[in-house]
Amino acid sequence: MPTKTALIITSVSRPSKILSSFAEGSRGHGIDFIVIGDVKSPKDFYLPGCDFWGIERQQILNFHLARKLPTHHYARKNLGYLIAMDRGVDVIIETDDDNWPRDAFWHERRPVHAAKNLVNAGWVNIYRYFTDSLVWPRGYPLEYVRLPVTELDSFSEQELYCPVQQGLADDNPDVDAVYRLIMPLPVRFQDNPELILSGSSWCPFNSQNTTWFKEAFPLLYIPSYCNFRMCDIWRSFVAISICRANDWGILFHNPTVSQERNEHDIFLDFEDEMPGYLNNKKICDAFARLNIKPGTHNIADNMMICYKALMDLGLVVHDEFQLLESWLYDIKR
Repeated sequence: MPTKTALIITSVSRPSKILSSFAEGSRGHGIDFIVIGDVKSPKDFYLPGCDFWGIERQQILNFHLARKLPTHHYARKNLGYLIAMDRGVDVIIETDDDNWPRDAFWHERRPVHAAKNLVNAGWVNIYRYFTDSLVWPRGYPLEYVRLPVTELDSFSEQELYCPVQQGLADDNPDVDAVYRLIMPLPVRFQDNPELILSGSSWCPFNSQNTTWFKEAFPLLYIPSYCNFRMCDIWRSFVAISICRANDWGILFHNPTVSQERNEHDIFLDFEDEMPGYLNNKKICDAFARLNIKPGTHNIADNMMICYKALMDLGLVVHDEFQLLESWLYDIKR
């Protein structure tokens, strides 16, 4: 059977050339293109080939989460994931409305890959395997930025199931505010072979150019009651922990998008990223001590365990559990 795929973007903009490019590519490749709006989205949004969900339309969704998610937040993207799952898709691709898709973006995704497996490698700055420049992904602990890069010859090639796959982005990649304040842009990554992270290896991944396969769909959940700049990063740490328990890999591959970054206040980004600079290593140390059980039937309980650990660290509040419970209920139903 052919793979059924959905593409999810959240946007408060009017239809743009980038969104039009995604709509055209989705039509040409049989992909269900869903855009999730927010309070600031234009009420007359219309783009052929795009299934747009404004706030009013979201409120009539038959999901418990739809009635509880806060507005003015990137985590409304969760509703797009649920809509796609409700339609029975096998693959969910997510990206942002400031990324130009390249031809390779539309290539068919597959879950099993043979690649160098960076297993049990601790903290891995995956960007350094795609460029000789000093650059690191948002969410990577600053204390490890200048550590030497382990040679790839130290790792063997292995075929592994990778239900979460992170593509890089050229020109204005997902780096943190510290990088943007002191280091050069744009960044162009090399077209190097894909890599797998597994075991006790850590590297944050984001929501900028990411593919998810059905077994990992519950891990798509983006938290609402935390700093916006950390919501997808802390999601990645939860996902890595649970993938590890199932002997799944996280695949990283060369860029299939180029970013023309939306306007940001870098100092505001810096302020929002402070909890990450101070706590990302603590989070992963705490997750490594958790009793996370293998099996897809344990994913919901494992997610609750991880978010309890985040609450114990003072990084999410109890209201997050109500949202997570609604998310898990909607998926199960």
